[in-house]
Amino acid sequence: MSPIRHVASTASTNDDMAALARDGVAEGTWLRADRQEGGRGRQGRAWVSPPGNLYASTLVRRMAGDPPAPSLALVAAVALDALLQGWLGADRLMIKWPNDLLVDGAKISGILLEGVDDAVVVGIGVNLAHHPANIDRLATSLAALGLSAPDPGDFAEELAASFAAWLARWRGEGLGVVLARWQARAHPVGTALSVRAPEGVLDGLYDGLDGTGALRLKTADGRLHLVHAGDVFLL
Repeated sequence: MSPIRHVASTASTNDDMAALARDGVAEGTWLRADRQEGGRGRQGRAWVSPPGNLYASTLVRRMAGDPPAPSLALVAAVALDALLQGWLGADRLMIKWPNDLLVDGAKISGILLEGVDDAVVVGIGVNLAHHPANIDRLATSLAALGLSAPDPGDFAEELAASFAAWLARWRGEGLGVVLARWQARAHPVGTALSVRAPEGVLDGLYDGLDGTGALRLKTADGRLHLVHAGDVFLL
């Protein structure tokens, strides 16, 4: 695994990693910033980035025989979940589709995948010392939970190791092992969800994931919907 590169401030670690990808940087390279001036989450949302939290991106080079690239979001989620269990224990943590980690129902992290030629940039933000207010969902941080926030650089080292381990399983054992772990750490089957999908709002019951990682949602009319993109809210 490559050393973690560090900058004090940048617009976006994902943008920087995309530029490094085009320059031929190796898979496994990580970049961490103390602050982002133009951080973003899924669907173009701004990601507030004060110093003290983790803002980091890594690179996965696509290889023949790899599982579908979007499933790297599930890899990142289970890798981060495995790491955070050391601070919070398993019972307080839950993964929400596709890749949000919730602590006692409040969001503590964000994961953003972006494609660059033959590679995928995986951006991960974790609320260590701070969390945003006045957003459309509950958020929290390790500090808000009464824990001593770890040094972001130390946290990044541990996350890089956890991600590398799960990436190796994804590539060597197949997507099934990641799907099994993801579903074991998610809300139970039958949980009521509301999905804001490109085609509109869907309310229904969670019915697990399909073999590609898409969300299975059963609506009141008995139909099964496969959701490949959208925002999910627990009801």
